[in-house]
Amino acid sequence: MEQQRFPVLRQVVLDTTDARRLAEFYRQLLGFRYRPGDEPPAAGEDDERGRDWLVLQDADGHARVAFQQVPRLPEATWPEGPHPQQLHLDLTVPSVAELDAQHDRALGLGARLLFDRSADPQEPLRVYADPAGHPFCIFVAPVPAAAGA
Repeated sequence: MEQQRFPVLRQVVLDTTDARRLAEFYRQLLGFRYRPGDEPPAAGEDDERGRDWLVLQDADGHARVAFQQVPRLPEATWPEGPHPQQLHLDLTVPSVAELDAQHDRALGLGARLLFDRSADPQEPLRVYADPAGHPFCIFVAPVPAAAGA
């Protein structure tokens, strides 16, 4: 009997009107690095790649998130309004103290707070908009054994 095969999720791709700016936001927030060749150019040089498609990788070199330049992008109006979020990223931290520390980092990098449920005893969380307006959550959740090893 033939074993069923499945597609492999390579990365999440976010549309943006400024691929370099959004890639830099997530690179700094998540500690990822650019795929070789996607790094920012030297000062004064043309950023051709930054006007098209950029990929961020994790420490093991796996593609995790990519950024596709588009001419226009209506900002999500979550939780209400004419433009639903359609997709958001869930990011976790192991404690409320870390949630608070990441809150300050996210805001310092250009995120905007959309919703604050950090005092919830069951699942403390905050929802933000990244610089392109894409919502993302940071919430407290146990770290899986493999991720913490």
